[in-house]
Amino acid sequence: MSIQRRRFVAALGAGAVASTAGCSSTNDGNGDGGDGGSGGNGTDGGESAEESIGVAGETLTLTTTTSTYDTGLLDEIHTDFEEMYGVTVDAVAQGTGAALETARNGDSDIVMVHARGLEDEFMRNGYGINRRDLMFNDFVIVGPEDDPAGIEGMGSATEALTTVAEAQATFVSRGDNSGTHTKELNLWEAAGTEPGGDWYQETGTGMGEALNIANQQGAYTLSDRGTFISQRSEIDLTILVQGPIEGGPEILANPYGVMAVNPGVHDNANYDLAMAYIGWITSPEVQEAISEYQVNGEQLFFPRAVSENPDFQQYVPEGWSSDDSDE
Repeated sequence: MSIQRRRFVAALGAGAVASTAGCSSTNDGNGDGGDGGSGGNGTDGGESAEESIGVAGETLTLTTTTSTYDTGLLDEIHTDFEEMYGVTVDAVAQGTGAALETARNGDSDIVMVHARGLEDEFMRNGYGINRRDLMFNDFVIVGPEDDPAGIEGMGSATEALTTVAEAQATFVSRGDNSGTHTKELNLWEAAGTEPGGDWYQETGTGMGEALNIANQQGAYTLSDRGTFISQRSEIDLTILVQGPIEGGPEILANPYGVMAVNPGVHDNANYDLAMAYIGWITSPEVQEAISEYQVNGEQLFFPRAVSENPDFQQYVPEGWSSDDSDE
């Protein structure tokens, strides 16, 4: 996959990139694109992007959820950014909660995660700025093909979990304060069921390992679709309750966001390079590259930063909003 080089970020100061990053159709109000920016002028002649902002040789530390890393997406697209700016992107894969905590402690420059409530808290507390909607997929409930609890095809995720609990069928929870774990806890709360007992097993692991454990134990679990697709050929689990991409309940929507660490809180944060990254990853070319990324012939992520652009409607499942919502 080749991503067309975008030279618009060659005119970069942080303010210029923030304006470009504003192509997101669902920006929140927690900080406009110019906050903390230094302003920028166009480059002269053949001046390169890295020369225009003086970042060549630097490292951008990105803390991110395991699903963006384990699926291979970041390895696929990051070479373009690294070559454009002459930098290295150090992608640290953690659960969403841990990724935000690392950023809160000043140990990353930018965060890419998928738990909007935790993201909004991070922004409200002043640790992040310039959040942009990035992409989405959905969650699915997976389990063994023999489906001992009998949840296959259910149209309600909360009903399915209640049925699993009543049957005391083994359920594997990540238990790691990740975006997936946060969604799972929200589903149990919406179902009016408090999980516990020998049938409910918390692993404290990433999504890939949780799927492996569920596979070994013939258990149910909640997974993001992308990670499940990337591992499906190696496990015997199957999707029993679909998310909204395949017509399932919208409570299983899984939107991702990206935000810079506030240099006003952590002056070691590489804000200019973080904003260059946000401008790049929300650009039409990279959004298209995200939409084209496949594993085993299946699309894993859908672009969201430009989802209202008519040219990108083909990538959004018909009739589906990727906003968080209740069943």
